[in-house]
Amino acid sequence: MEPLPRVLWVTEHYPPSQGGMAQSCDRIVRGLRAAGVEVDVAHLTRRDRPWAVTREHGGRLLTAPLGDDPEHALRRLWTTLTAERLESAYSHVIGFGGTYSMLAAPVLARLLDARLVTLLRGNDIDVGVFSLRRRGVLTDALRASARVCVVARSHIPLVSALVPEAASTFVANSVDTTQWRILPSERARGDAWRAENVAPERRTIGVIGQLKNKKGIGFLLDSLVASGHTDAFHLLLVGEVEESVTRWLAERADTVPHSFLPFLERYDLPAVYAGCDLVALPSFYDGMPNVALEAAALGVPLLASDAGGLADVADDKIGFTFPAGDADACRAALARAARADPERLAALGAAGAERIRHDFTPAAETAGYLAVLDETR
Repeated sequence: MEPLPRVLWVTEHYPPSQGGMAQSCDRIVRGLRAAGVEVDVAHLTRRDRPWAVTREHGGRLLTAPLGDDPEHALRRLWTTLTAERLESAYSHVIGFGGTYSMLAAPVLARLLDARLVTLLRGNDIDVGVFSLRRRGVLTDALRASARVCVVARSHIPLVSALVPEAASTFVANSVDTTQWRILPSERARGDAWRAENVAPERRTIGVIGQLKNKKGIGFLLDSLVASGHTDAFHLLLVGEVEESVTRWLAERADTVPHSFLPFLERYDLPAVYAGCDLVALPSFYDGMPNVALEAAALGVPLLASDAGGLADVADDKIGFTFPAGDADACRAALARAARADPERLAALGAAGAERIRHDFTPAAETAGYLAVLDETR
């Protein structure tokens, strides 16, 4: 029987880093380790941390602070690997998102005589393919890869447009629905927040996460006003909001009711989802946002574009969808959401929860990456 792969995982996103990328990285690594794959994580951290090699369950953590000299940090990482006598240990090097990860992983794979697998997240390909700074690094990584993994089927043509010979595989993100749920206390907190902040006749639309330009927040706000349904909704924005958005909302405080909450860690969010009737993801382009999976898993219908991996998650069976960037279609989706009765919303939410429970499981995600490792030996 052939031995299991041994992986050097190179990433800029790993706990204690925050955000969806670190969350996804941690989830995938834990899944592979639980399946018996030894995974050593080289964390190219931007935090001020000491260099260290520590044991974790299922592998090592090599903490490599980039500091103000990333080139030195990447070269020292190779020295650390040789000092730890790990240079002949790996069957694969995996580069997980980020420019420096993609810069380092192909070189390390060559030095280690290992197969390179590149895991692209949304911005890596959506923005990288058009970036003067990132495109060369991205192209080199794709050309050197035995396999490229994407979290949106629509990213496969982008990879092929840049490197036609690159072999790509779609592996969806996941959420563990056995652990991800709304507790009665969280439901009570969500209900209390609504009672205090939202008029009874209005529905709450949550906009949650890193609210960047690509997320289409301004586009959603303009579409909401143009739809004529501002009287139907209350907006809840959770995370860092751009000044232009806060200014836009302040100028329309009387006609577009809204609330703000700061960035919250993942396990503080169930009470927020409990206070929402819908979660909006109006992205112009995207990967497969954890927010989409998390909201749907908790029975909250999505108001979503078909950008990136959102098209692989959402349709009108679990929410109100529209083509990315199509203002008329976004207005129509908002109108459908405004007219939907509570029974319709409940049915959409139940269908979404069942879809995530069945189709977007950690077991399926881990199996997808195990298959890639097996196929690229």
